[in-house]
Amino acid sequence: PDYKQHADVLENMIIKLYSKGVTTREIADLIEKMYGSHYSPAQVSNISKQMIPKVEAYHKRKLSDKFFCVYLDATYVPLRRETFEREAVYIAIGIKPNGHKEVIDYCIAPNENIEVWTELLQSMKSRGLEQVELFLSDGVVGMKTALEQTYPKAHFQRCLVHVMRNICAKVRVDDCETIMNEFKQIHQQPNEEAAIKVLHAFYDKWNRAYNHVIRNLKEIEPDLLVFYDYPKQIRASIYSTNMIESFNHVIKRKAKPKAEFPTEQSLDTFIGIQAMSYNERYFNRIHKGFSQVQDTLESYFD
Repeated sequence: PDYKQHADVLENMIIKLYSKGVTTREIADLIEKMYGSHYSPAQVSNISKQMIPKVEAYHKRKLSDKFFCVYLDATYVPLRRETFEREAVYIAIGIKPNGHKEVIDYCIAPNENIEVWTELLQSMKSRGLEQVELFLSDGVVGMKTALEQTYPKAHFQRCLVHVMRNICAKVRVDDCETIMNEFKQIHQQPNEEAAIKVLHAFYDKWNRAYNHVIRNLKEIEPDLLVFYDYPKQIRASIYSTNMIESFNHVIKRKAKPKAEFPTEQSLDTFIGIQAMSYNERYFNRIHKGFSQVQDTLESYFD
């Protein structure tokens, strides 16, 4: 029937606008101005709830048995429970050996801690993700241990961009630019041997001025240069978690007009729409550099 077709178009439009971060009140106003159909903000909210079963199915879907690399990072989004606070959204994005990438899963918790990361990792494994060659993450305490327990054969690369930010937070403002430029040289070398020379020269130069910074850096050195063990065509993608941060940026930009989410379920639905949209957009697209080394990456797996 004509009216049903019209209603379906409007409902699809409402879900699309909702996914772009437009508030329910703004959507109601837009639909009335554009189509002459009156929807209250409550009706708009109810229509957007049609996505809840799809998001629940997304969280339960069977996963691919292997990913070459998995990026782990948390971002903060405003959420109301009894009171209004920014809460952590834990996100895992992976690239398969064939170069296809997807948001594997995500979850929401008041703060970032290793217990929640462990639960997410165990959930991924129970849903079929058996093998991961390389994990990338920032310096959240206990992450390496959690990864060793869940995926003992996987390797771990600490995000060099996060390391650089941490260094800059602990040095004088006048030294920051020089230190950043010198530290960047570490991931721009032709091989690990050259990178080690650059890193040790960095230690020697700054040890006297910032002994505690260099001491901390030496402690995590085994996790800084792991990406050099892999083909040079993909190294630009695996020395940092920048890829996941671009997804985080989309979430924050689209969530901004909403000011806050009234319930955890509304936030879960919103993130779920973004994750499914991302996976649809990048389905069968090969991430930069991966097309040239597919056979090599497959050889890392049993």
